[in-house]
Amino acid sequence: MLKVGLTGGIGAGKSEVSRLLVARGAVLIDADRIAREVVAPGTPGLAAVVEAFGEEVLAADGSLDRPRLGSIVFADPEKLAVLNSIVHPLVGARSRELESAAADDAVVIHDVPLLAENGLAPLYDLVVVVDASPETQLDRLVRLRGMTDQDARARMAAQATREKRLEIADVVIDNDVPLEALERRVDEVWSELVRRARE
Repeated sequence: MLKVGLTGGIGAGKSEVSRLLVARGAVLIDADRIAREVVAPGTPGLAAVVEAFGEEVLAADGSLDRPRLGSIVFADPEKLAVLNSIVHPLVGARSRELESAAADDAVVIHDVPLLAENGLAPLYDLVVVVDASPETQLDRLVRLRGMTDQDARARMAAQATREKRLEIADVVIDNDVPLEALERRVDEVWSELVRRARE
């Protein structure tokens, strides 16, 4: 099994790269998806978040109001650290569970947005960074995700710098390119990952 950490700044196109890798046969463990699962209604994770941040982070249906919570934590590093201390251990435990279910020769892609921020590179055999210029990231967040310019910049500022991410990269996938070029690069990277998984 080859354990790959996949990361990239918000709006860099990491989700597209993970989708392309899954289409080629990778097993995906998506930290963001798991982070939503562990704070679903009725979970101990949601109870802990409400205890830390109050009932105002709940939507009318009892689920987590993620935009509301985001506006609280992304403006305050201490509050973000509190949220991370609740969610990250739960995500880690679930990720290990899913990984242990994968085949021995699998390429397991751990899609981890905050890999650089949390010093997680040593947990993986290889780190793949999806890279895009800050201008591209900002454009995608505003144009495709409907964020305000200010919110997009705050989210980007809350993450590791581009330089910090590139420092931990074993493989870089440039995503300031058209989709066809991205697909060619993902093919090259996939061949390399499969080769390593079989070693």
